[in-house]
Amino acid sequence: MNITDLRSDTVTKPTPEMLQAMFAAPVGDDVYGEDPTVNALEEKAAAMFGMEAGLFCPSGTMTNQIAIKVHTQPLTEVICDITAHIHQYEGGGIAFNSGASTALVHGNRGKMTPAQIEANIRPLDNVHFPETKLVALENTCNKGGGTFYTLNEIAAISEVCKRHNLALHLDGARVFNALVASGDAAKEYGLYFDSISICISKGLGAPVGSVLLGTKDFIKRARRVRKVFGGGMRQAGYLAAACIYALENNIKRLKEDHRKAKAMEETLLQTDYVESVLPVETNIVIFKLNDKYTDADFVAALAKEGIRATAFGPQMIRFVTHLDITDEMMQHTLSVLKSLSKQQVEV
Repeated sequence: MNITDLRSDTVTKPTPEMLQAMFAAPVGDDVYGEDPTVNALEEKAAAMFGMEAGLFCPSGTMTNQIAIKVHTQPLTEVICDITAHIHQYEGGGIAFNSGASTALVHGNRGKMTPAQIEANIRPLDNVHFPETKLVALENTCNKGGGTFYTLNEIAAISEVCKRHNLALHLDGARVFNALVASGDAAKEYGLYFDSISICISKGLGAPVGSVLLGTKDFIKRARRVRKVFGGGMRQAGYLAAACIYALENNIKRLKEDHRKAKAMEETLLQTDYVESVLPVETNIVIFKLNDKYTDADFVAALAKEGIRATAFGPQMIRFVTHLDITDEMMQHTLSVLKSLSKQQVEV
């Protein structure tokens, strides 16, 4: 049985063409700054987003945590949405790595407004509070169901940050999904963010890799933190080559993932076991089951049909579409979702 893996867009495998690019990559020692393919990736990614420099890292968690470490000091605070990946899914790294606290905002499906951010900025003259130093956005918002900030929304938040002398960081784990859906230009992001983390091992299909972007001075400091975090890789060009291939070949096709996610939403809304579905905007589908059966029973029923999914909270399920989901897999998934609506699930 072919497995349809909808747990995440991190599960993709390199295509033959990507593997060929990896095997052909010229490499060197990146800690010495001598890997030409890593250097090319960092320059390419920085140019795409209108930033001065880049730093190749193994994961988006590392790029986020490096950025937070550079932007903050102990006794300072990061403003982020309560559902943000940096708060929910990075192991308490803000406290552990940076000694900073978080001001958690209850945004709308992961998105904060300028007014909410301004309301959470601490008064500088009150020693009872940490000093606000950084605002972090996530684009797209994972727990929000793939929602995204537009450039206009980002610009308004940037204005608040500049007025209060705060740094603005982007956790761009799925930023290319946001760009494809919004039609915004990546290069304009450099006008608003002080640092950007882009992940290339999700929807773009690279096996490993994220890039942290910022000014030359910021990246110089970030490189030191990467070394301390154990992220200094050697002949990393083989991995960087996969990322370059992904950036050059796999961005526009993300609209196919969005189309498939939308088709899943439409099917789920017609079933008798779904209470609600978060409106689908990109490649993430999050839905709530009614009491017909539990989230564990539902995941197990899908597994019997060769479909893997993630329980995303009590009675919540998440699907994520990606480039390894073929049209045949898609049709099978839709068929199974419809059939489960006609019977009591048995596991």
